[in-house]
Amino acid sequence: MRPITVQGAGARLASLRPRLLIFIVAYHAEATLERVLDRLPADLFETYDTEVLVIDDASSDATFEIGLKYRKTHAGLPLTVLRNTRNLGYGGNQKVGYTYAIERGFDLVALVHGDGQYAPEELSRLCAPIRAGHAEAVFGSRFLTPGAALRGGMPLYKFVGNRILTFLQNRLLGTRLSEFHSGYRIYSVAALKRIPFRLSSNDFHFDTEIIIQLLAADLRIVELPIPTYYGTEISRVNGLKYALQVVLATARFVAHRMGIIWQRRYQPLVEDNRHYTQKLGYASSHQWALDAVPPGSSVLDVGAGPVGLTERFLEKGCSVTVVDRCPVPSIPPSVQMIVQDLDDPLLFPLAPYSHVLLLDVVEHLRDPESFLERFRELATHEAKTVIISVPNVAFFPLRLLLLFGQFNYGKAGILDRTHSRLFTFRGLRRLLNDEGYRVVSVRGVPAPFPKALGDGFPARLLLGLNLVAIRVSKSLFAYQCFFVTETTPGIRFLLRDALASAESLASAPPPPQA
Repeated sequence: MRPITVQGAGARLASLRPRLLIFIVAYHAEATLERVLDRLPADLFETYDTEVLVIDDASSDATFEIGLKYRKTHAGLPLTVLRNTRNLGYGGNQKVGYTYAIERGFDLVALVHGDGQYAPEELSRLCAPIRAGHAEAVFGSRFLTPGAALRGGMPLYKFVGNRILTFLQNRLLGTRLSEFHSGYRIYSVAALKRIPFRLSSNDFHFDTEIIIQLLAADLRIVELPIPTYYGTEISRVNGLKYALQVVLATARFVAHRMGIIWQRRYQPLVEDNRHYTQKLGYASSHQWALDAVPPGSSVLDVGAGPVGLTERFLEKGCSVTVVDRCPVPSIPPSVQMIVQDLDDPLLFPLAPYSHVLLLDVVEHLRDPESFLERFRELATHEAKTVIISVPNVAFFPLRLLLLFGQFNYGKAGILDRTHSRLFTFRGLRRLLNDEGYRVVSVRGVPAPFPKALGDGFPARLLLGLNLVAIRVSKSLFAYQCFFVTETTPGIRFLLRDALASAESLASAPPPPQA
């Protein structure tokens, strides 16, 4: 394969094509690297503005020298050969290559292994979905064609291990990938910019962590079948260690998604509110609040945000007013919107509403005591139902982490870094009693397993077990505190009411004498 160097008008045309980086990771690949380079399809250099990057990960053999020699003997090939001065590991080497792609403005980067295990001839087909805008990542799968992996020489123990790990990861992550452990991958560089791949492991389970990062950022993954080839290459993966690392990385993300243990490496780099989602159809604060409001009620949803329950209440025939510090997009015309920072003096009345929602609100306030006091001052003798939920900082996993010296704030969950206050059941009850709210009922909310695992049997089983544990101890096993309260009139209202009553009685005509 000897692509011709494009010059003049052709060079200007090349600049209009998508820029593709073929990134070859190489470690002790002196026997295979040249053949891999020979097998790169020539049509890629016609379809894309293509560069080839080889990074030798501090091999002790002649891998780097062979790369340099190939560049010299193939002057028409846009080939860059680099060598890490220290061994960075499989994941660390990828980080260098992806950073190269980002800093030099490529549109796609294709990961190819220098040992020849993945067929370079498939590159054109694998790049196509990203070029067409159908995906942000494409994985070559050895399992989409039944029986192909074993026919291609995959050792039985690797076949079984791959199947078990992929099944477990699909269950935990709610995905349906045919293979999590293929190293043949194409990425959109724009997608790589959105995920913190630099925080991932330098070891072989980097590939698992980058999949999780793509999923966390809601980026599209497409799988295409590839042939399986196992030759005489030396496997440098410790299978048992790798399996344990994969399982732990996946479990950490599940805990991250549930808000128990925040993992910065799984947080997309683009800041938004997509992690605040509705939790409906199972035991949750959102579902219980929806159930607690009778049809036809007048609802004030305070701090609703973009994922409020507005449409669900409208379906129940309720009238709804939404209060939030930012305008809620796409709000139905029948819904009143009040823009209000809850730390400021309150701008809304309480009288028109029968039910008030304070779901995951109080913990975000600078001064919850002051807010609840000001809120109660709006109350009269007519009791209003106030439904409140807050995270339970005494949740057992957090207690266990604290025992081992871990107390990590994150972007979501119990230790959301925007939380100004931390509550337990007793702490919230004491606050409500002090501020004059009558507690009607208290429930412990289980962890949102369906949100983390997908709404399937495993999530429902864990949800049921959590509910059973909550019956034993809400304080220990509840993920959130859920309180239904009623307002009582504040002192200022009672004073005004007493003055008005006295004035009314004093000005009334005396009763007739008997």
